[in-house]
Amino acid sequence: MIKIAWHPLYAHPLPDGHRFPMLKYELIPEQLLHEGTIEQENLFCPEVVSEEIILLTHDKNYWEQLRDLTLSSKEQRRIGFPLNAQLVERELRITRGTIDGTHFAMNNGIAFNVAGGTHHSGSNWGEGFCLLNDQSIAANYLLNKNLASSILIIDLDVHQGNGTAEIFKNEPRVFTFSMHGDKNFPFRKETSNLDVPLDDGLQDDEYLNLLDKNLTKAFESSKPDFVFFLAGVDVLSTDKLGKLALSKMACKDRDKLVLTACKNKNLPVQVSMGGGYSADIKDIVDAHCNTYRLAFDIFS
Repeated sequence: MIKIAWHPLYAHPLPDGHRFPMLKYELIPEQLLHEGTIEQENLFCPEVVSEEIILLTHDKNYWEQLRDLTLSSKEQRRIGFPLNAQLVERELRITRGTIDGTHFAMNNGIAFNVAGGTHHSGSNWGEGFCLLNDQSIAANYLLNKNLASSILIIDLDVHQGNGTAEIFKNEPRVFTFSMHGDKNFPFRKETSNLDVPLDDGLQDDEYLNLLDKNLTKAFESSKPDFVFFLAGVDVLSTDKLGKLALSKMACKDRDKLVLTACKNKNLPVQVSMGGGYSADIKDIVDAHCNTYRLAFDIFS
């Protein structure tokens, strides 16, 4: 059975005055349940991740200041909102959901986290609404437990996975692949193992051709035994922050390329949902739900 991490805190509102499309975290599972793609038993509520696991990835001083809500005003501005205890707990549950998802993926081929994809958080910083880097923590967890020996992280959010690239810059067992807007946030990029910078206004065919070619390169270079996929839908033409021009169908075709490759290679894959900032929440939710619909077709 395909398992999906979700918790009520995922949709917890941010502090007053800070806007962010948190509603999608409620609407995605509601839509999937309503249409019959999933049943309630597909969903699981993760606990919080332990400090021991966090410290496999994040600097101790950074984590303790995050935990104790003592990050400086400057550091909180870099994150994008003032901290509170519920936001930190939310991140701890997101991270645990991604870790738990790795075990479900090993059993069932694929697993999801309705949230996650917090790829701007580096080893000692938070940034861009990201406090802890869920997929990086989960990757280090797998390596530490000897559950994987070669990991591929496929990051197709429109923004570069700068935190992920920084965390694994000296870790040869993790191959980081990021396709992202060249002139988009973050404006100071890190160096992934494979970076594919994209021009503003890039359209469907060119994007999918680039992905097909570079996805093959990433698999050949990494020879993974586990895959993480960050499936942000901020690549859509309707996205307020994305600057690309992809249709919803091309976004679905993107996911099909990744998921089919994992299935054909018999590689377990954990999927975190990443960004999506279209003006109409329906566009965000439908594009994210397409990823789940594909997975149930391909892996069931």
